[in-house]
Amino acid sequence: MNPVVGLDVAKGESMCQVFLNKGKPHGKGFGIQHTRDGFGHLHEVLRSIEADTSIRPVVIFESTGHYHTPVIQFLEEQDYLYILVNPLVAHQAKKSSLRKVKTDAIDAYRLCELYYKEEFEPFKKRGVQLLNLRSLTRQHGSITNLCVQTKLQFTAVLDQVFPEYRGVFGDLYSKVSLYVLREFPTAESVLAVPQSELTERVNALCTSRSLKWASKKAEEIIAAATQNPFYGARLQSHIFSLKMYIDIILQYQEHLSALEDEIDALAVTFEEWRIVQSIPGVGEKIAATIISEIGEIERFNDPKKLVAFAGVDPSVFASGKFVASVNRITKRGSNRLRHTLYVAVLCGLRKSGSKRLKAFYDRKREEGKPHKLAVVACINKMLHWIYALLKRNETFLDLAQ
Repeated sequence: MNPVVGLDVAKGESMCQVFLNKGKPHGKGFGIQHTRDGFGHLHEVLRSIEADTSIRPVVIFESTGHYHTPVIQFLEEQDYLYILVNPLVAHQAKKSSLRKVKTDAIDAYRLCELYYKEEFEPFKKRGVQLLNLRSLTRQHGSITNLCVQTKLQFTAVLDQVFPEYRGVFGDLYSKVSLYVLREFPTAESVLAVPQSELTERVNALCTSRSLKWASKKAEEIIAAATQNPFYGARLQSHIFSLKMYIDIILQYQEHLSALEDEIDALAVTFEEWRIVQSIPGVGEKIAATIISEIGEIERFNDPKKLVAFAGVDPSVFASGKFVASVNRITKRGSNRLRHTLYVAVLCGLRKSGSKRLKAFYDRKREEGKPHKLAVVACINKMLHWIYALLKRNETFLDLAQ
């Protein structure tokens, strides 16, 4: 006997199907709610299966973003083994029948059949701290993307109100720059006050700088206002939008700063974080994202599996005598891990980066590989390094080969 329970997970509920052995479904499918009572009913079913077969059943379901999180928590609390299936694999299994039928009950049935066809390993628990780190880095990435979009909208409005303001401060999005612009959003508002008052406001907003610096910035702001093509805002809505975007950007910056503090405080507790950082080009944030997305390195028994998990393994297409000569990467793994590694490679290829990585990149270019293909090869190489370092618990030694 080899019992398994297939779950087709949806928002707040799941459809269940029980198999006692291959080709032996046990009863009809039934639904449960993701509540204490619902999981209590599922627990009774699991215990009855264990009593009938003397074997603790395995539960199989596909990854569904965050909808399956309550299911995982219940199964881990009750110490049941579970298999989390990649949605692409589950989708192919659901298409195995010639009949075009799609219901939650049939999806749960197909998952049970898939369990007997494939050799799956039970999902290894990740530490709670590692899951926290992954959640924090993903939140940081999401808010960063939102902040970038807001900055684009902000600059579009600024170009219609005060475009000359861009060159006044070295960083347009620094706090002092945004606060000054919020108080003086137009050339008219700048030229309406004396230079001494403008200097006092800049000095009050940036206490870490000298009064001389504030006076110089006030002169530059007045010069920008004098050269600005718009004296005042053509539409009052532009002023409203400009101030609104400034407030949103400041809030995003505050949230990102708090997230970065949390990430740094949590990442420092992982030895893997220090190990991955030993690779030139991998900074603190990149290292935190890499280890949180990879999870436990014990999940992979071969570096090629880690490469496939990142989605940078080459696709293969051959039919009859035809063999494709141009094969793109699969991009079927973790896109966050893939993007982070791409950034890490670009940093590693700088003059101050990794000698070994630069030598490997140059060798690929000499072989006739285009830039992007050479970068993908470098990502593959870096993943092999990360795998070896984490397995051996060693730091990286950057010696040119």
